[in-house]
Amino acid sequence: MIRKAARDDAPRIAEIHVFGWRAAYRGIVPDEILFNRLSVVKRAPSIADALEADEETYVYEDGFVRGWMTIGDCRDEDAKDDFELWGIYVDPLLKRSGVGRALVGFCEDQARARGKRRIKLWVFKDNAPSRSFYEAMGFSTDGKEQLIEKLGAIEIRYQKYLTN
Repeated sequence: MIRKAARDDAPRIAEIHVFGWRAAYRGIVPDEILFNRLSVVKRAPSIADALEADEETYVYEDGFVRGWMTIGDCRDEDAKDDFELWGIYVDPLLKRSGVGRALVGFCEDQARARGKRRIKLWVFKDNAPSRSFYEAMGFSTDGKEQLIEKLGAIEIRYQKYLTN
């Protein structure tokens, strides 16, 4: 079941976030960041605050939280009419279980319900598994790239046109 995240979900969301980053971004993001600066203890309070501020974060729960995502209007100046999948993470031990597909499907439903015709997302250029996942879900690159200086990594933007 997909539901809006609550403040009580913050520790589990932080856990999935931290361990998801470590599993997915090793070799893309410096180890100093992944293992010294990023921690569940540090992330949980800021996630709880964001959830209280009514950020659009949703969890996939089936007995326990297996994954989460944050969605909303696109933040990019050149795509203000679009919807955005701001971030999506599935517990690394539960990858390939359908959780990610369900979350993306929910994102698409939310975009359609708001009259949006296209979804954008950013992904690290060197993150081949995630890029393959998005491509399998019907997303394609739109030619935009950006350097995340504090991480020393390049992101590329993907998009998907929605059908009724």
